Amino acid sequence: MTREPLTAAQKADVLAEALPYIRQFFDKTLVIKYGGNAMTDERLKDSFARDVVLLKLVGMNPVVVHGGGPQIERLLERIGKKGEFIQGMRVTDAETMDVVEMVLGGQVNKEIVNLINRHGGKAVGLTGKDAGGFIRARRMRLRQRDDGEALIDIGQVGEVSHIDPSIIQFLDRGDFIPVIAPIGVDEEGQTYNINADLVAGKLAEVLRAEKLILMTNTPGVLDKNGNLLTGLTPREIDELVADGTLSGGMLPKIASALEAARNGVRSVHIIDGRVEHALLVEILTDHGVGTMIRAE
Repeated sequence: MTREPLTAAQKADVLAEALPYIRQFFDKTLVIKYGGNAMTDERLKDSFARDVVLLKLVGMNPVVVHGGGPQIERLLERIGKKGEFIQGMRVTDAETMDVVEMVLGGQVNKEIVNLINRHGGKAVGLTGKDAGGFIRARRMRLRQRDDGEALIDIGQVGEVSHIDPSIIQFLDRGDFIPVIAPIGVDEEGQTYNINADLVAGKLAEVLRAEKLILMTNTPGVLDKNGNLLTGLTPREIDELVADGTLSGGMLPKIASALEAARNGVRSVHIIDGRVEHALLVEILTDHGVGTMIRAE
């Protein structure tokens, strides 16, 4: 479907609407978790890269943390290995970890960096193993749902123990756009696959970000009837988890969003990455495209 081009007056209206937001978020850090269809659809990939460059050019400091689940799944299938998930987390043995590093730290990270650079940005790709291991991790063990004391070992899956923000701050000061693959390392040099939503949330806390934006393949958080919930509190989230409305891959996303909101990130948004220019609509207009998580 082709869209009618905007008139000069309509373009002026768009810019006028954006101005207060540009002023409000000037020199503020925005941590963006990039994932879902926005990473696989060519039109959406191009749109995302241009949006990130525009945000940087008008004076904001976007920091991109990316996933890569579909790309990992494709490579696992090629080597005859089936992916397994428990409570939304990928079970990661040593062979799967090699695939994760190859895909996230190599193929996907480089593609995002190249896209942003092609549109006039200055992107720098990193994994948590770079800069002296700036993302420190420890092994994650999940609790059994029916037995809160029993723990499940899901392999080389980590949770963030510490993030050193100095490399990100250094890149921001040089007008670079950091693009981060969610791979961490422990004190012994063991590598861990970390959920990208969790890395984005912790990074937003450490950087004292103005916004944490989590891109997904749904309009946001939906109730049991499929209706969009535009705002959520911790109590409402607990209720949605308890009745099974929130499950699977949405669980780490919601946990990350809630923890970030409770720990100083001014606003957290789960937005629909299938919407072209979703970032700009969320940040620079009066019209949101997802769910906002509030600390209270």
